[in-house]
This record gives sequence, structure tokens and C-alpha cells, in this order.
Amino acid sequence: MSAEIAWLPGVSPRKATQLVESLLNNPMAVREESGLPTLAHLNLLAAAFEAVDGDHDADDFAGFIQEIAYLAEDLNPEEVLRDINEDRAVSHFPEVRALDQIETELAERKRYYRGAIKDALDRLPPMTLIQVMTETVDGVTSGGEDHAPGLVDDLVDSYEVETHGILQKEAENVHKLIKAARDHAGSGEAAVKPYVDKLDAVARNWDKIAQPIQLSSKARGIDHEASRDLAYEIRGLAIDLFNKHDMLAQSQRLTGLIQELFSEVPEISDRAEEDADALADIFQQRKQAAARHGEWEREITYRAEIGVMFKDTLSISPQGVSWKGQNFPLDSITRVRWGGVSHSVNGIPTGTTYTIAFGNRSSEAVVELKKQDIYSTFIDKLWRAVCVRLLTEMLEALKEGRDLHFGDALLHDDGITLVKRKFLGSNEKVRCSWGQVHVWSANGSFCIGAKDDKKVNAGISYIHGANTHILEQAIRMAFKKPGMRRLSDLLQ
Repeated sequence: MSAEIAWLPGVSPRKATQLVESLLNNPMAVREESGLPTLAHLNLLAAAFEAVDGDHDADDFAGFIQEIAYLAEDLNPEEVLRDINEDRAVSHFPEVRALDQIETELAERKRYYRGAIKDALDRLPPMTLIQVMTETVDGVTSGGEDHAPGLVDDLVDSYEVETHGILQKEAENVHKLIKAARDHAGSGEAAVKPYVDKLDAVARNWDKIAQPIQLSSKARGIDHEASRDLAYEIRGLAIDLFNKHDMLAQSQRLTGLIQELFSEVPEISDRAEEDADALADIFQQRKQAAARHGEWEREITYRAEIGVMFKDTLSISPQGVSWKGQNFPLDSITRVRWGGVSHSVNGIPTGTTYTIAFGNRSSEAVVELKKQDIYSTFIDKLWRAVCVRLLTEMLEALKEGRDLHFGDALLHDDGITLVKRKFLGSNEKVRCSWGQVHVWSANGSFCIGAKDDKKVNAGISYIHGANTHILEQAIRMAFKKPGMRRLSDLLQ
């Protein structure tokens, strides 16, 4: 029976002779035959594989394997039993009655087909073999979406065993490069990039070999464990480079590499897509922040000449605020004050002198000028560049429980301590909640007073008091919030 099944059951002796002669003269011509019984056709095609050599076209070879794989799926034991018995009847051989005998022989025959294909694959150069396996599996599974014929699954299983050592060695190289990248991450992105470049190349080589296995595993509804584990190792590096060293570009590059190389591993593909979306959002946010920062830099930059004959330059930019050779970096400025004093002679206005002062904890620059347009423009720039930060820092200090002095007043998060002035006797300090006070401006000062006692108040000079304008802004903003109890609530 083994000999019968290995021959051409169901084919006439004359036709069989023609087919064998054709096989000897032009092995690949049997691929064009039609109308043959499935088993006979398979036996002819398996014999034709002996003609495959290292120069055979990879695409054609992949197509050839797909042909025989699909034919093997169509093998019907009952049809083979019928053909065998018809031939036996002519030859006066006893009829085969047990179908399981046929099934056993067909299983053995399929192993022969796999061996014939494998022998042909082994005659190919390594890269051609990988290409043929990849194209074969990709074609029969529609990119891992459909189940493959059993013959292809068997070929992939054999391929996986034979490539295990190579894949393991390449995976070890990937692990070494990941470790090196982590070890050098503290030295900056320039130190990490060469290792990521090498990692990219090694991972691509690894994936090229593993691709047929990945596609087959996906078609079978499972993850290729080695691919999954390696992808998670690379993902771990991408996460560390971003979370620990803020290397967004390299993290995005590695995430893109995972998406590209491990798209056939569903668990990894889904996770990599989430990572990519998250990194894309961060990139977009940073891009927008950079655009806003650039706009902010343009908005705060200003330069003006002050003086009639001997001019001095007042300037503000992201590098700091400058006046008469004094330069204060923006982050170093801890106090600001400004205001104007109108002058007159015999009731006739003679102009206004404007004062702007800014400084750090140890020194201060004072600018006096006459032009209101320069004064107003500079204050607007100063507010954007410095005062917004000082306002935030003041609210954060209050939230931490610190009290701040402004003239005679002591500022708390939940209220303010004012002075009750007495005609006779010592003045008295009175603590008020924000609901117990009101504010106004008078005589160049920001005034705060108790609602129920006019003697309890404090006046803080705009032009002489450090950060008075900032205090006023905070309180007036807070009063606009219904039910406000603490100034630090503005931080929310």
C-alpha cells in the first residue's frame, strides 16, 4: 500500500508514463498539469522539488510551496481508497476495506512532502530560505489573519526548531545593547543614540528571521513568546529613556520600532499602539508648549531708550531685565514696584514722573522716566515675564503656611492681620478673615480695611512697597470667587 500511495493512483498507465517522462525532462512542467487526482498530483509536485536549487526564484518557490500545501489540504482518504481499489481491481489485487489504513499512509505521505520541501529549502542560501518561508506563510495566512494549511504549520515548526539557536544569540545581543544604552543614559542622548542605532539593526535582523514564526503564531491565535519577551525588553528601555532621562525622541523611535517589527504579536501590537499614542500626545503638547514659549518670548521682549541728551537703555527679554549696566535674570527677581507721581505748579499740571523698580534679595534697580507709553509697555512686559511667577510663588508660600509682611499688614492664607489705630494708647493688631475686609486704592496706596471698623486698616504704597501690585492682584482675583476662604485656592 505504501508503494501504491507513493505512485499515481487513479492515473492510467499510459498517462502515468507520459507524466514521469515529463518529470524527468522538465520537472516544473508538472505544475501546469490539471485534471489529475489530488494524490497523484501531489506526488508529482513533491518529486519536482528535487529540481529546486540555490538559484531558484524565491517568489516562485514560495508559490510552489503554497500550491502543494493547499493540495495536501484537499486530500480525501475516501477518494484515495476508491482510486486504490479501482487500480487493484484491474490488477486482481485484494480490495482494501479499512479506511484507517489509508489515513495512516496519507499521514506518512504528508511527512514525506514536508521532508521534500525542507530538503529543497536547505539547498537555498540562508537569506533566500528566510524570504521563501516568510512569503509562504504570509501568503497562506493573509498576513497572519487566516489559518494556514497543516503542511505549512509543520514547516514553520521545523523552521522554528532550526532557527532557535540563531534567534537566541541575536536576542542576547539585543539584551547587551539595551544594558549599554541604560548604562550610558546618564551621559545624555548623544551617548545613547549609537546604542539605539545598533539595537535597531540587530532587532531588525532578529525579526527578519522570526517573521515566519510570528505570522504562523498569529494565525494560530497565539503570541510568539520569544518575540513578545524581546519586544517587552525593548519597550522597557523606551519607558526608562523617557521616564528617567526625558529622551522623548529615542523613546518614540524605539516604540515605532516595536510597532513595525512586532505587529504580528497582538499583545505587543496593542500595547505599542497605546505607547505611541501617549508619546505622540506628549510630543504634541511639547510642540505646543514650545510654540507658546516662543510666543511668550516675543511678547516680553522690549527695548527703549530713556533720557534726553544722555540716553540709557531699559530692556527686558528672556535673558533678563537690564538698566544702566545692571542685569537681573528673570528667575532671580524677587521684588517689583512701580507707580507715577503727578506734578503741578500753581494748580497747573506739569507732567508725571514714573518709577519702576525691580531687584533680587540683595540689590535693586530704579528707573525714572517721563514717557507714559514706555512706562505702560514696560510694565505689561514685566508682568508677563516676572509678576505671574511672583504671584504663583506668593500663593504657594501661603499654601505652605507661611505668613508674608506687606507694610503694617501681615498676610495669611485665610486672612490678614491689620492695625487698629488709636488716638491715645498703643495701636492694636486685629486678625480678619477675607470675608471681613474690603479693599480700595487711595493716595498712591493699596488699602485694606475691616468692613465693620474703619480704624482697622492698612495702606501699602504702590510705588514704594515691594510686590504691592501682586498682592492687590491676588486679593481682587480671590474676591471674584464665590465663597473664597483662602488665597491659595486660586492655584486650583
